[in-house]
Amino acid sequence: MFDWLHGLWEAFVSIPHLGLYLTLGWVAYFIGLGGWIVLQKREPVATISWLISLAALPYLGFLIYYVFGPQRIRRQKLRRGRARAALPPPPDGLNPSAEAVELARVVQATTRLPPTTATRVDLLVDGSGKYPALLEAVAQARHRVHLEYYIYEPDATGTALRDALIERAKAGVEVRLLLDAIGAGKVNRRFLQPLVDAGGEVAWFHPMRLRWFWKRPWLNLRSHRKIVVIDDVVGFTGGMNVTDEQDERLRSDAYRDLHLRLEGDVVRALQLVFIEDWTYATGQPPLAMPEGPSTPGSIATQVVVSGPDSSWEAIHRAHVSAIHAARRRAWLVTPYFVPGEAARMALTSAALGGLDVRLLVPKLSDSRLVTFAARSYFDELLAAGVKIYEYGPRLLHTKALLCDEDFAIIGSANFDHRSFRLNFEVSVMFADKALASRLETLIEHECNDCVPVKDDRDRPLWRARLPEALARLVSPLL
Repeated sequence: MFDWLHGLWEAFVSIPHLGLYLTLGWVAYFIGLGGWIVLQKREPVATISWLISLAALPYLGFLIYYVFGPQRIRRQKLRRGRARAALPPPPDGLNPSAEAVELARVVQATTRLPPTTATRVDLLVDGSGKYPALLEAVAQARHRVHLEYYIYEPDATGTALRDALIERAKAGVEVRLLLDAIGAGKVNRRFLQPLVDAGGEVAWFHPMRLRWFWKRPWLNLRSHRKIVVIDDVVGFTGGMNVTDEQDERLRSDAYRDLHLRLEGDVVRALQLVFIEDWTYATGQPPLAMPEGPSTPGSIATQVVVSGPDSSWEAIHRAHVSAIHAARRRAWLVTPYFVPGEAARMALTSAALGGLDVRLLVPKLSDSRLVTFAARSYFDELLAAGVKIYEYGPRLLHTKALLCDEDFAIIGSANFDHRSFRLNFEVSVMFADKALASRLETLIEHECNDCVPVKDDRDRPLWRARLPEALARLVSPLL
């Protein structure tokens, strides 16, 4: 065996002018792949980062970019113009601020989801807040239960929800479960078969398609959304998946997280997002949108969606616009902080303008690379006057933005390139003083449990400054 390989190598290196051929091959490879990357028209920093990385990995770089490189997806929007026009308009009398109205128009233009309202919004903190509320709502379902999750584990939490869905399916309730093929990779057919046998439907978002070698794999394009819609009247969304890792009653190191329970017309918008994802994943005809009277509420809301099927980066745009529009404060909570230039400029400009700008991040995220990349931005933020807090010992997984006295965004999107450009995400905007006050109390409580990051913190070269600098170099690729 080794003699054969040795002979093959000897024959290869004996080819006349081998160096010239390899050089010409590398030049052709770099020009071809480099042109492909440049034509994507991404941010210059990200484009240059990819070019440098791939130039250093001749030939292998093509495979890396083919699998993990940015992609655009074209998918049927289910006649969105007509379907979304059917969503009930918000009632008169809410009187949002001029800034909120302008931001709502931006979101509607980029997502075609109009402003709506909620009659009730509950902030569910940690697994002890979310999972009992979710199981109770599922148990009360009479017509349909739609669920979409990124991570779904076949552990105690996942089994409890599956069994609740099985019980409802046996009772004649329509149950549809959409799981991301990578995030829910631990779930197997045996675990889901009892739900299917009971009459439930299961679909996978972007399953592996390596057998179709001429199609680029979707390994890097995930549905990070967490959506539950029950009987078209109760909805859940936010940052929590279905796993014991997010239930502090089962694990002392469970994530610190925030989720939403919603009632009112806003649930119809969440239902539409689920229907679009389900239709895209299954190829089935679109499900019918719910019919019935509108239930307008007093809480102004708007669902915001983004993903690689749109170049508008609606959630990113909403965050940056909201920070620019803030007049008193901008408080950001995120587990992954890898801002682009626009987001960094918005935060530092707000702080330099005298606003109360706070950034709350985990002391250590589940990715050391992301932790180092986030800390590489701290010096600039601190110099501008941003107050930074690192939360520990549990991993902070909340994704929220609070501006002034009445504006908030809560959802599934992290504050990084992946969430803004590669993942399918969903968030909800609120223009409501009462909800903003509840979120303010929660964030202040978290900040009180943190040690603020200081300018004079200890930053050894090998354990801090150098790793942070290197992580920042690849931050456009994260």
